[in-house]
Amino acid sequence: MKIAVIKGDGIGKEIVSEALKVLDVISKKYKVNFQCEEVLLGGEAIDKTGGPIPQETIDICKKSDAVLLGAVGGPKWDHIPSNLRPEVGLLGIRKALGVFANLRPAILFPQLKFASNLKPEVLGDGLDIMIVRELIGGIYFGEKKRIDIPGGQKAWDVMAYSTPEIERIAHKGFEIARKRNKKLTLVDKANVLESSRLWRETVTEISKEYEDVEFNCMYVDNASMQLIRDPKQFDVIVTENTFGDILSDEASMLTGSLGMLPSASIGNGKIGIYEPIHGSAPDIAGKNIANPIATIMSVAMMLRYTFNMDSAALDIEQAVSKVLDEDYRTQDIMEYGKKLVGTKEMGDLISSKI
Repeated sequence: MKIAVIKGDGIGKEIVSEALKVLDVISKKYKVNFQCEEVLLGGEAIDKTGGPIPQETIDICKKSDAVLLGAVGGPKWDHIPSNLRPEVGLLGIRKALGVFANLRPAILFPQLKFASNLKPEVLGDGLDIMIVRELIGGIYFGEKKRIDIPGGQKAWDVMAYSTPEIERIAHKGFEIARKRNKKLTLVDKANVLESSRLWRETVTEISKEYEDVEFNCMYVDNASMQLIRDPKQFDVIVTENTFGDILSDEASMLTGSLGMLPSASIGNGKIGIYEPIHGSAPDIAGKNIANPIATIMSVAMMLRYTFNMDSAALDIEQAVSKVLDEDYRTQDIMEYGKKLVGTKEMGDLISSKI
């Protein structure tokens, strides 16, 4: 089982190291061999090779079964041209591997209910939302241009989607909904955007193939409000790239911290990219205070979606829950009366529970 490992920038090295520690315990317990090969992407790649995504990285990732990614970017590289920024490497590896569906679960551990900014009565019990975000289309990948005009400049970014792009992400969403609570919400802006109208027409037609799944549509502005007002009304949310980027970060705060949430980027091929949804947080890098749980939970998603090791994935999830039960917390989820631990200590604790 080959895994390309991209530790990346900022806290990436610290959190990925703890995730690999957990993976090593799984390897021993289940007597399987994970061959991990480290490659460069983002800021570190720029420093060492002059570009954010070396061809060697693409080649090794394509020969792997999965990619485990920490985080890329940081203010160190803000001054360089936009086509060489670390984020270009992230978009590039997604495109190169054809991972068009980004799965972002927002799961509230009951032990962390009071770490959320929302009232417990709003959150209820067992909050578990899955956002299925289209990942390699839309405005992030569309035509971009800037021109001089009298008095300044004019810039534009084009949001474009084709029917096949929408169909493939819709099918992924409905298939996931079938395995959960059989409810799917399409989030769009069909009252204003022509691309959203195509999304609504296409997904509505596909919904007829999944009559066992309750289907509804919601405008993105209303959806952003409803996530705060009544988050438990949602099960699976399917949406385009930009809306998904924003809504998944909003949903993450229902859980109390970005440091708790993993993600999986998958396509129709075998290779998936597994990463926490948070950024590189360079201000806390090297201080042993970053929360590694999102990256460790990303390993659980990798075991489940790429390697079909559901029992191993459950081992990790239960280990995280046990550690939280024992009141251990990293700085971002710390509450009065709990036990503060660092990045390495949290990784050790979770590993010890498997």
